[in-house]
Amino acid sequence: MPQQQYTCRNMSSSNAPFEIHVHGQVLLRPAVTFDQLQEALKPLWKYTGAKSLADGASSFYEEEPGIRFDAKQHMLLLCWTVTGNDDFRQALDEMCMSLNELAETGASIEVTFYDAEFDEEDEQSDAESRDDFMMLFVGPNPAAIMQVQRDLLVQDVVNMMERHFDGAELGGVVAEIDKLFSMRFDAMVNSLEIGRPPRGSGGGHGGGHGGGRKPRHLH
Repeated sequence: MPQQQYTCRNMSSSNAPFEIHVHGQVLLRPAVTFDQLQEALKPLWKYTGAKSLADGASSFYEEEPGIRFDAKQHMLLLCWTVTGNDDFRQALDEMCMSLNELAETGASIEVTFYDAEFDEEDEQSDAESRDDFMMLFVGPNPAAIMQVQRDLLVQDVVNMMERHFDGAELGGVVAEIDKLFSMRFDAMVNSLEIGRPPRGSGGGHGGGHGGGRKPRHLH
């Protein structure tokens, strides 16, 4: 299937408190078609008022690639900004549930809410930015999702600790992280076996307010 070409849309930012940036890439199963992907991403493009993925794939910022389907690499590529409100979180949750069915491996998706009304250069204002950041995780099964979560945590911890220790000294720290994830996975399996919903799995997200505004991804 040839790579789809997308048309540009002009999305108005009037009365929208946030500019919301969605960024990441998801390896899809080889058999996934454009129509399947369009349906899975429907919560996103429908939020913009578009009638199709092709109509809603362009970002609010022209320099961003938007939503792209690389059919040759079986890859969903996201670098897409939309204006909206907190209700966009529901669209993200619905998207993750659908992408789980199409994903070949686990993947993370970054979502940043930029406060459109906050002015960093306004020295007279005491207002604080309502910026927010969250990580979404999708995958074919909970184990694949946990693997991505584990890899990101190890990367963050090692990067932080390498300011004070040599990387070769951190094997024990990584082993403890692996132990924690093994315990979580075992608990999830046991919960499934007795008919209870698993803990710490699925296409959930986490995050919160961080120090300073998160820079945009540049391409």
